[in-house]
Amino acid sequence: MLDFIKKMIGDKKEYREQMARAEALPEDYRFVFKKLHAYMWSFAGGDGSDMLRAQHELIELFEASSSEGVHVLDVTGEDVAGFCDDFLSDTQKWTDAYRQKINRDMLKKLGKENDFL
Repeated sequence: MLDFIKKMIGDKKEYREQMARAEALPEDYRFVFKKLHAYMWSFAGGDGSDMLRAQHELIELFEASSSEGVHVLDVTGEDVAGFCDDFLSDTQKWTDAYRQKINRDMLKKLGKENDFL
């Protein structure tokens, strides 16, 4: 239990530090980050640590791109939600478990549960 509490405190501290870095981004990057932040966290799965890592990577990408003078939409493209979906492709999301359950239930019902494993 103590380890869990320490992890929560550490994650909360890391989250605050990341948000401070995001606030320091140029205005256009900050605007896009805030939209992506709300979008990506709506899919957070598990304990959120995967999403915290993804958020860290996004901030680093935005910091590097802005320092090079690249326009934010040259980084994300005009389909910002699509960019976020691609960016989160390797991140644990609540929809992953739901997708797996649907597939498992269908294959089990149709007698092909071994095909799923």
